[in-house]
Amino acid sequence: MSLSTSASSDGKTLTIQIRGKFDFNLVQSFRQAYAELRSGTEKVVIDLRETDYMDSSALGMLLNMKKTLGESVSSIHITNCRPQLKKILQISRFDKKFEID
Repeated sequence: MSLSTSASSDGKTLTIQIRGKFDFNLVQSFRQAYAELRSGTEKVVIDLRETDYMDSSALGMLLNMKKTLGESVSSIHITNCRPQLKKILQISRFDKKFEID
């Protein structure tokens, strides 16, 4: 499991990509990924393309990120979800709080 971040060339989008398991072991690194958000960042993308597992602590991390960032970003997208992860997000009603692709 690992986590990586990248910023778009214009600095308006921060992408956090998670590989493997999105669970409690990523708490610190996930928090650090968005803690020092550059000014001018408007959008955060959580890319789950290579994520094969997500537990309740991952849901908590996503909620904490949304609470921490508040109004400082215009949107948070969760993208490239595998069907089983998308189902977890929908059952948890995260589609009401985040944009899920």
